[in-house]
Amino acid sequence: MKVAFATQDLERVDAHFGWAKNIAIYDVSPAGNQFLEAIEFNGDLQEDGNEDKLEPKINAIKDCAILYVAAIGGSGAARVVANNIFPMKVKEPESISDLLDKLQDVLKAPAPPPWLRKAMAKGQDKELEFDED
Repeated sequence: MKVAFATQDLERVDAHFGWAKNIAIYDVSPAGNQFLEAIEFNGDLQEDGNEDKLEPKINAIKDCAILYVAAIGGSGAARVVANNIFPMKVKEPESISDLLDKLQDVLKAPAPPPWLRKAMAKGQDKELEFDED
């Protein structure tokens, strides 16, 4: 599953989603993780009320299941959730590698929490079973 991290320095989750200079994207599984890409954003990222700055970020993370942020505004959170992305807020800046390790540990559990099972299902084809009459 793809996981996005709002970051200023590409090493820690230390950024408000709307103000983030970078979004780092990783592929994460119980067996490990792989860095996929870092997307850099320019312009006046701190302009409050400027909803246009969110659109490129939402598009960049559309196929991610989880987004780690230091903070996120109501409008940004609503748009993230509307795209079936689970926002995770860190209490203080935290290393991306530590967060990846913690997430992998949870993924290894025999029964991950419901929110994580839902996130893990993102992008997978749903199989429908019909009774034959």
